[in-house]
Amino acid sequence: MGTSTSTLLERYAGGTAAVLDAIEAVGSARLDEADGEGWTARQVVHHLADSETRAYLRLRQLLAEDTPHIAAYDEAEYARRLHYDRPIDAAVAVIRAVRGASLELLGSLSPADFDRAGSHPEHERYTVSTWLEIYADHPRDHAEQMLRAAGLTA
Repeated sequence: MGTSTSTLLERYAGGTAAVLDAIEAVGSARLDEADGEGWTARQVVHHLADSETRAYLRLRQLLAEDTPHIAAYDEAEYARRLHYDRPIDAAVAVIRAVRGASLELLGSLSPADFDRAGSHPEHERYTVSTWLEIYADHPRDHAEQMLRAAGLTA
């Protein structure tokens, strides 16, 4: 792993705050302005809730099962079929809850736990460390996307 586990854990811990700060900056009046890829801040919040929920389950699979298969999913289909035009309050609560629960779990892991592995169609070997590398900055990346969609950053 290129970045230390402790650094990734710190970044993971700050993910929810980055999203909440972006939501506050965007404000309710600009939640439905789209970025260059066609995503609105509202849709991004729902994506994050779904992604964090999947991440929550993936982490637990990796820790509790021997060589689990971690399924991929189609983010655009989720957005289309799960009505990402809904209000965001429940989605924000999901992000807070599942990320907080995973952060608690991550804090109790041994170094060997980070090597537990499964398979994923987009990765040769999908370990808890791989999982952490992916999800450490995922909310921050999408917080920046929300700010761009609202025209608050370039």
